[in-house]
Amino acid sequence: MNIATSQIQLKISLSEQLSDLLQSKAARLGVPVTQFVKHLIMKEVENEAVPVFEASDWLEHKTGKALKEIKKAVEVKDVHQFFQNL
Repeated sequence: MNIATSQIQLKISLSEQLSDLLQSKAARLGVPVTQFVKHLIMKEVENEAVPVFEASDWLEHKTGKALKEIKKAVEVKDVHQFFQNL
């Protein structure tokens, strides 16, 4: 599973016993704890489907209308000045 996205940092609190077990297992495998935890997470979610959301009819209509009118678009470099000049 290859996910090319930006990185986030996750902080979790573990009991001392769970932390010891996790560190022990990672050491036996010869990998850092963080790599082992990432592996566990990836194995847990590897068969999960990525949710796909369908656009509403209203959004489809508005998008179609906007795409037809794209040639009328105006580039605005200074929003404040643009609205003052309306």
